[in-house]
Amino acid sequence: MTIPDAMTAQWAAFDQLSLQQLYGLLKLRQDVFILEQASFYADIDGKDPQALHYLIQDPATQAVTGAIRIFVEPEVSTARIGRVVIAPEARGSGLGRAMMQAGIDKAREMAPGCRIHVRAQAYLEDFYCSLGFETVSEAFVEDGIPHIDMIRP
Repeated sequence: MTIPDAMTAQWAAFDQLSLQQLYGLLKLRQDVFILEQASFYADIDGKDPQALHYLIQDPATQAVTGAIRIFVEPEVSTARIGRVVIAPEARGSGLGRAMMQAGIDKAREMAPGCRIHVRAQAYLEDFYCSLGFETVSEAFVEDGIPHIDMIRP
């Protein structure tokens, strides 16, 4: 699965994001995680400056329609993908699979052979399994939503 032709995709460190991109990223995460999912937590957690961000944008409007952030630790051969978010109008288009595959590819590029961790919303377990992740925890509630820990060996 690839990013639709009508969209642009890019990896960027936090300090490489334009103000427009940063605003779009934080707005999308707020709209989905806090408002849509009614999960009131501190999305701005101080970790974005250390993450590598993958943004999908609509070039016509510059709106961020999808994003993930990744933390790679090559010295211990691990990576963590998180804050996977897709705008409601882009869901069901394959964007999530394309973003996750980009994250897996980037992690393996930066730390070949690394284990990749995701803390997934429990209802998405089958989706992540289809990408090679294995469930490694029982379901638990985080920020009012059932989650599971998953690893891609």
